[in-house]
Amino acid sequence: MNLPFFFAWRYLLAKKSHNVINIISAISAVGMATGTAALIIILSIYNGFDSLVRSMMNDFDPDILISPAEGKTFIPEGPVYDWIYEQDMVKNMSCVITENVFMNYDGKQGMVTAKGVDWVFEEESPVRDHIRSGEFALHRGDVPLAVTGSGIAYRMGINPRFLSPIELYFPARDKNFSMTNPLASIEAVNVWPSGIFSISSEIDDKYVIVPIDVMRELLEYSDEVSGVEIRLRDGHTQKDVKAMVKEISERLGPEYLVSDRFAQNKSLYRMMKYEKLSIFTILIFIVIIIAFNIFGSLTMLIIEKRGDIGTLKSMGMRDSTVKRIFVLEGWMISLLGLAAGLVLGIGFSLLQQHFGFIKMPGNFVVQAYPVILSAKDVIITAASVAAVGWIIAKLPAEMMWRRKGL
Repeated sequence: MNLPFFFAWRYLLAKKSHNVINIISAISAVGMATGTAALIIILSIYNGFDSLVRSMMNDFDPDILISPAEGKTFIPEGPVYDWIYEQDMVKNMSCVITENVFMNYDGKQGMVTAKGVDWVFEEESPVRDHIRSGEFALHRGDVPLAVTGSGIAYRMGINPRFLSPIELYFPARDKNFSMTNPLASIEAVNVWPSGIFSISSEIDDKYVIVPIDVMRELLEYSDEVSGVEIRLRDGHTQKDVKAMVKEISERLGPEYLVSDRFAQNKSLYRMMKYEKLSIFTILIFIVIIIAFNIFGSLTMLIIEKRGDIGTLKSMGMRDSTVKRIFVLEGWMISLLGLAAGLVLGIGFSLLQQHFGFIKMPGNFVVQAYPVILSAKDVIITAASVAAVGWIIAKLPAEMMWRRKGL
């Protein structure tokens, strides 16, 4: 039989002569349970929002983007693109031209990012699932249309029902700037608003989507594009995407950049990763503060059991074994709280994940708080809380032995 564990278990269950020790121990266990449950629930809610943001970004950003390593444009030709299109995991490819341009609508001006897209993008882009007003259409007969982000539409008062055109301006490439007639050195095109989309504030405040022919006319291009967007079929893994990116990059050579979604938005995904780490760090710090209740209850218990300690030592028990008794008891308190917290946190997260009984306030893209329970988060939380409990349990035993000479 493990004697330290036996004595620790008896001390944990036995009634103490000072009832305050029982109260502090109970408060410690409840506090550890609350902290553990909060860690799992909040991390699961963050996972839900993170997945929601990624899914909305994925509807705008392609799985793989080919762009020039130098300069702004290139002509997508050669056997590599035929090979890409023949791959089973490739759903479609579309050519785009993206440029910052000056926009005027009914007397309101501002800088926007105009994205010219081909007919493949127009027919198959998931952006059409995010239209909030009007329709996702870039042509009405021979008339070029545009869909704008909701942020731009709100800022400039754009409404698909109005007849005012959107005017796009860009400096002419082959004309010198004239002080007497500035408009002569600027190219301009008109498009008419057909719809307003809403994906994320970063995209909604920035993008206007127009036909690629309109962008070529504005920028004075012929067959050039600024990027080739590749969308993959459902069911692929991140490993498949990395393998595809590597293969395309090797076939195209160093003159081109081949980027997956993470590489296209490094700052965004890195920020989301750091935010989750910050949340975890703050909550673990709160758990550490709660765990100091164990320090207090264990210190009082050691003082109360000084007679038992003397008896055990006189019977030949070593100091290290006696100390292990109290360390194990303090750790048991934290483990009881950890177990209860895991049950509460996992149970609440699974119920919210499957039934969504806590609703989101206002008009949000989802009705209930999004929750995704991650096994990795549960394991890390359990290991971290258990480690905190072990460290806190060791402190009073070490300190009391040194100060009191037990």
